[in-house]
Parts: sequence; structure tokens; C-alpha cells
Amino acid sequence: MDRMLNMLGLCARAGKLITGEKACVQAIRAGGAQVALLDGAASANAVKALTDACTSHGVPLVRTGNCSLGDAIGKPGRMAAVVTDEGMAARIIELSDADSIGDV
Repeated sequence: MDRMLNMLGLCARAGKLITGEKACVQAIRAGGAQVALLDGAASANAVKALTDACTSHGVPLVRTGNCSLGDAIGKPGRMAAVVTDEGMAARIIELSDADSIGDV
């Protein structure tokens, strides 16, 4: 999980990350989102909004679990983020899959 969160920090510094629930949903609907990330502590409304948008537009959704998404990207309190770069998104998905099977 640490490697994925580090990659998110890199995305933020590169300007390839959109944060905030409403901005993320707009990016997903506009077609600019490659992968969406959701903090484990997000509200039920935020979870539903992002899940519905991702399902409707075919965008992968990654839950960060107990790790703080906001702290990883340098914006404490943020619960949702979208990566707009295809290569970075692929790496985040790869790292999240590796973490889920415990193979880092």
C-alpha cells in the first residue's frame, strides 16, 4: 500500500491528479479519468457517488482501505482522487492488485 500511496504523491506533484468528490465525479463523466481512488473513511454519499460514476463510465475504482489518501497527496482530509495519466493509472492499478494479494 505504501508504494501505491507514494505513486499517488508523484501523480499529485506531476499535476496528473484531481481531488475532491465533486471534481472527481465531473472528471469521470467528462472522460478524463483513468482510475479513481477512494479513502476507506469516505462518507456513504461519497462512496455511492464515485461508485455510480465509475460503474457508468467504466473507470476502475481503487479503495485505499485504512491508509489516508489525503495525507499521501499532501491534502489532508481529501477522500477522493482521480488520476488522469494513463501510464500512472496503470501503475497504481498494478500496485493495488499486488497489495491485495500480498505480493509486493
